[in-house]
Amino acid sequence: MAAAAAANETLNFNVGVLGHIDSGKTALARALSTTASTAAFDKNPQSRDRGITLDLGFSSFCLPVPEHLKPLGDYSRLQVTLVDCPGHASLIRTIIGGSQIIDLMMLVVDVTKGMQTQSAECLVIGEITCPRMVVILNKVDLLPEAKKQAAIDKMKKKMQKTLENTRFHGCPIIPVAAKPGGPDAPETETPQGVSQLIELLISQTYMPKRDPSGNFLMAVDHCFSIKGQGTVMTGTILSGSVSVNDSVEIPSLKVNRKVKSMQMFRKPVNTAIQGDRVGICVTQFDPKQLERGLVCTPESLRTLYAAIVSVKKIPYFKGSIHTKAKFHITVGHETVMGKVTFFSPAPEDFESEPLLDCFVFDREYLYQEEYLSQAKDISADKDKASAQAEGGQVPRQQWALLEFEKPVTCPKLCLVIGSKLDTDIHANTCRLAFHGVLLEGFEEKNYTEVSLAKLKVFKLKHKEGQVERVSDDYNVIGRSLFKKETNMQLFVGMKVQLSTGEAGVIEGGFGQSGKFKIRIPDGLTPETKQQLATSGKKKPKGGKGDSTKADEGKSETHPILITLAFKRYLFDPQKKMIQS
Repeated sequence: MAAAAAANETLNFNVGVLGHIDSGKTALARALSTTASTAAFDKNPQSRDRGITLDLGFSSFCLPVPEHLKPLGDYSRLQVTLVDCPGHASLIRTIIGGSQIIDLMMLVVDVTKGMQTQSAECLVIGEITCPRMVVILNKVDLLPEAKKQAAIDKMKKKMQKTLENTRFHGCPIIPVAAKPGGPDAPETETPQGVSQLIELLISQTYMPKRDPSGNFLMAVDHCFSIKGQGTVMTGTILSGSVSVNDSVEIPSLKVNRKVKSMQMFRKPVNTAIQGDRVGICVTQFDPKQLERGLVCTPESLRTLYAAIVSVKKIPYFKGSIHTKAKFHITVGHETVMGKVTFFSPAPEDFESEPLLDCFVFDREYLYQEEYLSQAKDISADKDKASAQAEGGQVPRQQWALLEFEKPVTCPKLCLVIGSKLDTDIHANTCRLAFHGVLLEGFEEKNYTEVSLAKLKVFKLKHKEGQVERVSDDYNVIGRSLFKKETNMQLFVGMKVQLSTGEAGVIEGGFGQSGKFKIRIPDGLTPETKQQLATSGKKKPKGGKGDSTKADEGKSETHPILITLAFKRYLFDPQKKMIQS
C-alpha cells in the first residue's frame, strides 16, 4: 500500500505536442525530457537510467511541485507527460481520442515557415478540445544571426494576429532550437531555449479536473505480454477509474479480463483515475490482437451504425457542407467514412436554448440541404425552402444524422469531428469541416427500418399550378400542379390556396392530362370571377402557348395561381403528406 500512496503523490499533467509535419515535435519532446531529467529537477537516482520513457509517443519528466499548486493538494512532484501526436491522419485520431485528458497544448511552429496547413488544423483541434496553449517557434538556429531577433519578433506578431480571434489570444509564444543543426547534427549540440520553455510550462500548469466517477475508459497505445504474468496494456485513462481485481472489457475482441496488477511511473498502484498514464496487467490474451484501442467498464461502450450529433461548422473550412456529403468521421478512437444529413429546429424554435447533452425525439425538426451559416457563408441557393430558413436567420443549434459505412464503438456524449482527409495534404486548406457531440446512437444494423421513423425531420414542400377555368361559383378546374402520371388519389382532400385569397380543397382528377377539380367552400369572390372571365376570353387556342403569349403581350390579367403546401417526414416509411 505504501508504494501506491507514494506513486499517487505524483500529479500528472498532460501536455499535447502538436504541429505541422517536420516542425520538430519529436526533437522538442526529446530535448524537454533530456533537459528535465539531467537538470536538478529530478532528484530521483534512477532518473538518468530511466532516460526518456519514449513509449510510443509518450515521454515524461518530473519537476518539483510549483508554488501555485502546493496549496491545492499534497503532491511530492509534478510529472509532465508529453503526448507527441504523430503523423497526420493519425494526429486527428490521437488528439480526439485523448482530447479529454490534454491539459495544455504546445503548438510547434517552424519559425522559418510560420503557420502551415496542419498547424492551422492543430489549432482548430486545440480550440475544440483544450483550455490552454503555448506556441513554440522552433528551429531558430536556422535564422541568420544578424536578423535572428527581428525574424523572431516578426513571427511572434504574425502568430498573435492568427490567434487574435481564437480562445488562445494572448497565449505565450517562445523561441527555441530543440535540435540545433537539424536531425543529423551530433547529440552534443545543446538545445537552445528549452530551460526557459520548462519554466514557462511550470508557470502554465494548473490543477487539472479529474473525475474518478462514471465508467472506466482507457485509450491503449501499447500492448505486450509478460511470460507467466499476463498481458500488459499501457495507455491513458480517458474517464472514470480502475482498481486491481476489477473486470474490464476489450470491446474490439468482445472479451472481459480481470485486472491482476497495475503500475504508474514504474511503481505498483491499486487504483488509477482519469488523466493517469498507467500499465494494466490482465489475464492472458494475444497482444497482437490489440495494438491500439479501447478498454472499458464491461458493457459501457456501444457499437453504433448511425448517430445523432449536435454540430458546429469549423469556421476555417472553406465552402458549404451539404447534406448527403461523405466525410471522414472521427468518433471515439476510430475514423470511418460517414454520410451526413443536417437538420435544425422547426423555424418557430430557431431561438430556443441549445440542449447540449441530450436529444429530444418528441420534437419536430426541419430538414436542411446544408449546414446553415451566417449570410456571408450561405450558398447562393436562395430558392430552397429549407436551406434558406426563415429569410437567412440561423438557428442557435443544428444537428446531423451521421450514417457510418462501418460500425463504430464509442462512449455517449463523445467528441465527433468530420473532415475531408482525402484533400491534398499540401493544399493550403483546412480539412476539418465540423465538430460536435454524439447525443444519440443507433445500435441496430437495420436502424433505418426500426429506429429512424421516430426521428421527426420534415421537408417543407411547395407546389404551384394555375386555375384554368371556372365550373361554377364553388368549383374551378386547375392545371400544371401535377404530372399526368401522378396518382391523384393521394392528394384528394388536401387544402390549396388561390393567389386571389380563396381557400380550396382538391376533389379529384379531371380528364387524363393531370388537371384536377378544386372545391371552394366559401365560393369565389366577384373580383375573382371577373378576372377569370376576362382571362378566359383572351386565352388563345393551343393550351401550352398561353403563358408565353401572355408574357409577350404583357396582358393585363395574370393567371390565378394555386399553391399546395405540405410537409413530409424524411424517415416516414409511408411518405405521408401532412398539412397543418
